[in-house]
Amino acid sequence: QVQLVESGGGLVQTGGSLRLSCVVSGSIYIISSMNWYRQDPGKQRELVAGISRGGSTNYADSVKGRFTISRDNAKKTVYLQMNSLNPEDTAVYYCHVVERDHNAAVLVHWGQGTQVTVDS
Repeated sequence: QVQLVESGGGLVQTGGSLRLSCVVSGSIYIISSMNWYRQDPGKQRELVAGISRGGSTNYADSVKGRFTISRDNAKKTVYLQMNSLNPEDTAVYYCHVVERDHNAAVLVHWGQGTQVTVDS
């Protein structure tokens, strides 16, 4: 029922910028945190950035000062503005949403992933 639709990935030159978007659709009780993960082929998925419902943010050290995560609670959308991209940022980026249901149980939802490629 719940789906995460991502957009904004693509090919960019070193030093360029991209803005990823993830829209949550379907029935959901309340969205807690919204996050972005990334994964290179054969590598472990890592947390890039996260944002709480109240707007508190968390970033991986490798992207601090370059990436900005934001959310629009009314639109149920999370964004990732990526600046000063370098080849090490090349990965599939996944939207991740943490839901609290009416019993306060934790549910997680994943997007399909969007490819970000940064050339040298």
